[in-house]
Amino acid sequence: MRNKPWYPVESADSVLRLLLLLSERQRLRVSDAAEHLGVARSTAHRLLRTLCARDFATQDAHRAYRPGPAFERIIRSGPATPDLRTLLHGHVEALHRKVDETCHLMVLEGNGTRFIDCAESPQVLRVSSRIGMLLPAHVTSGGKALLAELSAEEFADLYPRNLPGAPGAPAVDRATVRRQLATVRRRGYAVNSEESERGIVAVGACVRDGSGRAVAALAVAAPSARVPRARIPELASEVMAAARAATVDL
Repeated sequence: MRNKPWYPVESADSVLRLLLLLSERQRLRVSDAAEHLGVARSTAHRLLRTLCARDFATQDAHRAYRPGPAFERIIRSGPATPDLRTLLHGHVEALHRKVDETCHLMVLEGNGTRFIDCAESPQVLRVSSRIGMLLPAHVTSGGKALLAELSAEEFADLYPRNLPGAPGAPAVDRATVRRQLATVRRRGYAVNSEESERGIVAVGACVRDGSGRAVAALAVAAPSARVPRARIPELASEVMAAARAATVDL
């Protein structure tokens, strides 16, 4: 029997080819996409923005496109598998009840940290929810924990030059961040001491899947007035225990 003729819809075919290229290279610029598809840069840009709109791609601080959370979910799991927020919300709530402070769940997007879930502290003086925000990974506790999982090559790819600081703060030297990440790897947790915002201290640790790969981070964030240096090990112990418990559900 002869094969049925294939009539590709041009725009759909281009998007699928981009997804395959993104899977292969893990990092694309508009010029790369345009060259691969044989289209104008403006067309490639529109296609990549479409992928971003549906969470199949994200754009990092260097304007390169990387696989997004929807793409990662398809790669990691079957069609009926709940997303990370659904799977881990109970653990965010449990950690929140333990420490009575605001707790967040976050994932790495390029060199940024995306906050995807929160259980907010009931206390009058508290850190508010950051759900939906994307902050530089190197100034958040969960972001540092996730960056510490990267190889030297992956880190250099995300940060080819010195890093911008938080708003109003000076740039941060890459060597300084590498030393901080080495400390994170040794301790098993990361600390954000007023780096993302004045008056806030946070402690974060990685949540891993069954193979040991870091897929998200849990963090406790509180006003600095309630987190003297002596309290950090206590919070770190609770965060790491919650992260280990969360692994069971992945």
